[in-house]
Amino acid sequence: MTSSAAAASPASDRSHLIFGLSIAILGAVLFSTKAVVAKLLYRYHIDAITLIAFRMLFSVPCFAAIAVWKMRTEAPLSWHDRWKLIFLGLIGYYLSSLLDFLGLQYISVGLERLILFLTPTFVLLMTSVWLKRHISRAQWLALLLSYCGIVLVFVHDLAGGQGSTVTGSLMVLGSAISYALYLLLTGEMVQRIGTLRLVSYAMTVSSVACIAQFFLLRPASLLIQPAPVYWLSLVNGVLCTILPVFMTMAAVQRIGAATASQAGMIGPVSTLFLGALLLGEPITAVQIAGTCLVLAGIYMLSLTRK
Repeated sequence: MTSSAAAASPASDRSHLIFGLSIAILGAVLFSTKAVVAKLLYRYHIDAITLIAFRMLFSVPCFAAIAVWKMRTEAPLSWHDRWKLIFLGLIGYYLSSLLDFLGLQYISVGLERLILFLTPTFVLLMTSVWLKRHISRAQWLALLLSYCGIVLVFVHDLAGGQGSTVTGSLMVLGSAISYALYLLLTGEMVQRIGTLRLVSYAMTVSSVACIAQFFLLRPASLLIQPAPVYWLSLVNGVLCTILPVFMTMAAVQRIGAATASQAGMIGPVSTLFLGALLLGEPITAVQIAGTCLVLAGIYMLSLTRK
């Protein structure tokens, strides 16, 4: 009986790990797919402000429902936490998403995903500057590898004449820095109020800001679009926003943040191939080499921070 239970335990642990990894990988792929969906939406001549408003219109009901549920079932937040959550929602999802979609008008989805994948390195640099934490040699090497990979792909796209590569790259870089600041500032709060509560509140704030921005800057008549815009926006809001958020949370609960983040490294690779399959963006040896350097750097960084 005991030997049978002992034999079943490793098998159960293995299936638990495989299930957690599967969720993390699928979440990373779905989240990365938003760049491809955005490129498809731009073919219908809508701008970034309209695109992000449609994305939030389809995703906000879910996040708002969870936020209301949490408000009714848990202790109310202090005014300090409320104002902080509003700020985090504005920089973490509103500003970050806006800059990301603006940048996608000018650069390839492969380069966009690689730049966004540098977010952990920005978090490390911010903690070094503001919290005075020491950066080890291994971490410096990881940073160097990652940034060399980005430079390689950036120079490749610049030479290929892919639109205003510099402008688009700077916008996406701003998106990554904005989200890194969000992650840095949520560290203490997520321990107190929980991930689900924090994400639902922050996403609701972001959604309200994105939708309000649309009505302030664009005529309401732009809500009337061809049917494919609605379908693609539904995919963007549900498959590329809501599902990845909850999948990542579920994966972290099952296999831990470190393992889940390593599984998320599939994101840039999936974007590269999805861009080629759905958008006709070429995959070159330089892009693959740059992607490998970035992934190697992020993998090394995750090992040093375990």
